[in-house]
Amino acid sequence: FPSHDSPGIDKFVFFGLQAFLVDLNEAFNSNFFNLDEATAVANYDSFHTEFFGAPSEFNNEQVRELHKLGHLPILIKVLPEGSVVNHNLPVATLRSTDDNLFWFTQWIETWMSDSIWKPCTSATTGYYYRKIFNKYNALTSDVDWLPDFQGHDFSMRGMSNVLDACASGAGHLLSFKGTDSLPVIDWIHNYYPRENGLVGTSVPATEHSVACAFLPEFTNNTDESDTAYIQNVLNIYPTGIVSAVCDTYDFWHLVTQILPKFKDQIMSRDGKLVIRPDSSPKTPVEVIIGDSEAPEGTPEHKGLVQCLYEIFGGTTNSKGFIDLDSHIGVIYGDSITLEYCEAILDGLMKKGFSSNNIVLGIGSYTYQYVTRDTHGIAIKCTAVSSGTGEDRHWRATFKDPKTDNSGKKSALGFLRMDLVNGEYVLTQNVSEEEEAGGALELVFENGKLLRHQSFADVRAELAKFQ
Repeated sequence: FPSHDSPGIDKFVFFGLQAFLVDLNEAFNSNFFNLDEATAVANYDSFHTEFFGAPSEFNNEQVRELHKLGHLPILIKVLPEGSVVNHNLPVATLRSTDDNLFWFTQWIETWMSDSIWKPCTSATTGYYYRKIFNKYNALTSDVDWLPDFQGHDFSMRGMSNVLDACASGAGHLLSFKGTDSLPVIDWIHNYYPRENGLVGTSVPATEHSVACAFLPEFTNNTDESDTAYIQNVLNIYPTGIVSAVCDTYDFWHLVTQILPKFKDQIMSRDGKLVIRPDSSPKTPVEVIIGDSEAPEGTPEHKGLVQCLYEIFGGTTNSKGFIDLDSHIGVIYGDSITLEYCEAILDGLMKKGFSSNNIVLGIGSYTYQYVTRDTHGIAIKCTAVSSGTGEDRHWRATFKDPKTDNSGKKSALGFLRMDLVNGEYVLTQNVSEEEEAGGALELVFENGKLLRHQSFADVRAELAKFQ
């Protein structure tokens, strides 16, 4: 139940449970149910004995009963993935389906939590980035489709591992179609298959290792290096979009003194050369829109977009804002945040430039500087039962620590979620009959995945909340 509001963020995006359920089934089938009973129990006994220092016949018997049952004794109901939900509301409920193996719902809590909090959190962040791009696109641009590509995933090398990058990168791609996290494409096709259209794409781009490779051996002349580097980029990519990192040495000198030498060649290309600064003495904002504290008339004061406009020109769109000439563009991806994104687009608008002129690389500075507590994602017990059959009695329970002021209080009893006027609403402590209805849909029961969403389905669900 997400509960901790980030600044300006009061909702979260539900995403990633289907991938977890696929992995859960595959892991138990391969490593437990498909083994003979003796081997499965012996494997558990060996682990328990090593970890706790002693065997447990009671636990072994529980494991034996689970193996005899032959499936995972849980029932899971969830909202559609891609739903946008207020903090403190449940997106999923779990319930035991076997009186003797009631403990299994608790057993998978940690596994489920650490599998879904990151894709939910990244999907939420991407969703709020997309809202910013949509806002300035509506105010300053004629190109409706451009926001699909204005947030580009630069995060992979800063994530904790490839699987982390994939789960997070899939959350990003719910709101955008630009990514440099290449393995995420296969991850999506594996866990959210069917006809998904364009999942993610990118363009050729250089790195600093390429840019510095042209440094003369004896003179270390950086002007010669940058000149040869830009010429090489244009030679290798005579057409199409290509991104060139340009701050390996003196960024402003390259932009104002070296790029103009290639103006005719750039303007005659069938494509766009995208200029990428990758560092800033202050924040990303000043590099793009200019630093008011820099000496007037200097490139630093003007900012990159203004400098490129003065060199390559542009046109005024129907909303009265300047678009750079189609042969030149800008991407920036170092330490971007939601706040910097808003400041850059707002600063461009105030200078008379459209949001068309910038693509932002969203990296691990955004997608890795988060925790499970960013949105307070947790699993809580809300109801327990005693007795069996007709004698079964359910009673509501909840958590509400007096020592907490951060929102750890949980919901109470059986829960029902309903979509009312575009907002999900929770009703707590309802009857079993009432709980059976509402927006929470049965997706997993006794080892069977009952609902499969494609990635296109999840994108379409999220689009309802844009």
